[in-house]
Amino acid sequence: MTQAFDIVIVGAGMVGAALATGLGREGFSVAMVDRAPAPTFDPEAAPDIRVSALSAGSERYLRSLGAWDHILGMRVTPYRRLAVWDETRHPLSDLLPRASNKVEFNAAGLNTSHLGHIVENSVTQQGLWHAAEAEPSVTILAGNGISSIAQTAELATVTLEDGQQLTTALVIGADGAQSRVRDMAGIGVTRNQYGQQAMVISVRYQGPIEDITWQGFYPSGPRAFLPLYSAGADYPGESRASLVWYDSPEEIARLKSLSNDALMAEIQLGFPAELPHLTHIEDRASFPIARQHAKQYFAGRIVLTGDAAHTINPLAGQGVNLGFQDAQCLQSVLKEARRAGEDLAKPSRLASYEQQRRPANRRMMFAMDAFYHLFSNRFPPFHLLRNLGLGTVRALPFARNRVARYAMGIDDELPAVIRQLASSLPGLNQP
Repeated sequence: MTQAFDIVIVGAGMVGAALATGLGREGFSVAMVDRAPAPTFDPEAAPDIRVSALSAGSERYLRSLGAWDHILGMRVTPYRRLAVWDETRHPLSDLLPRASNKVEFNAAGLNTSHLGHIVENSVTQQGLWHAAEAEPSVTILAGNGISSIAQTAELATVTLEDGQQLTTALVIGADGAQSRVRDMAGIGVTRNQYGQQAMVISVRYQGPIEDITWQGFYPSGPRAFLPLYSAGADYPGESRASLVWYDSPEEIARLKSLSNDALMAEIQLGFPAELPHLTHIEDRASFPIARQHAKQYFAGRIVLTGDAAHTINPLAGQGVNLGFQDAQCLQSVLKEARRAGEDLAKPSRLASYEQQRRPANRRMMFAMDAFYHLFSNRFPPFHLLRNLGLGTVRALPFARNRVARYAMGIDDELPAVIRQLASSLPGLNQP
């Protein structure tokens, strides 16, 4: 059986589903293919272990797709404050005021109601699936992977694992960091593995829902708190949160091997004093940390987006926000190609997409690597530099607001304070 579509999107995660919805709204006939079944949501279940900090820019995009109301109907947590501080003690620390190592961003200072939302990935994905299902020109082929992609001068043919064939002008790879589409296109990647892993822990704590997300930086890596939602009537007075602990692979393996009670004790000792009193650990998982960038974003009738094109250090949870920016840009480029009566895979059009997104993605990689190197380095001058940098951002509202606006997806340009702090760091000029 063969079906014809304008566009075939491989990968129905958050970025793939957003693109399918947006392109469907523009009138393209779209097939969205994914081996996984449709996402589900159980309001009584514990939170998804995977959560993201959706920026204000991503919220606007999701609203434009008709997905945000679906997401709000499940569960989201707005955060109004974001704090960063340095927990590394060193003799040079005594030369500086204690407050110089901390900076806090506040929505009130930006004349906005919130800085962003902490949302479970499965909730965002399901909201986007609902939006995609509402588009008549979008066909969702769930529970079916791809086995091959063949290209000619006129079209591409995607063969599914069940033998179905889809013909299309353009294949979009939105199938994640281990993208099969990228491999089938023969596109290589540059990859930098960090010396840390991240452990994510879903917890309950005593107290109301917090409106702040924070990261304390230790010599072994950052430790972060992301607020979630009320734990409900079964746990009166308790709320849920997601914790992130970065450390060496050996230490993460040790922490994962502990019982819940032992891990709870380690967290209470190892996290900053700002951590609320924990009452229960619900789930835990760990993953390696790597920066990865495709050597090119397209080849023939195949184009990459989201994690298939790039992954970054997850320090600030910006990965999905970059993916949504990719989706908006690619949607705009394809809309212009159709308006001009051009082939959707015209090289100059796909090159325009890459020329817009590669520098923007590299800037965010640069920013996250700058933080990683600055805060994981025990060399005294770097310790002094990061404290002075945090103190500068803290003391100057203009600098602080520029950093916040960049993180929120409002400004596209990397703030000068970050560029200056990172200018002497090694390894940040790779493609």
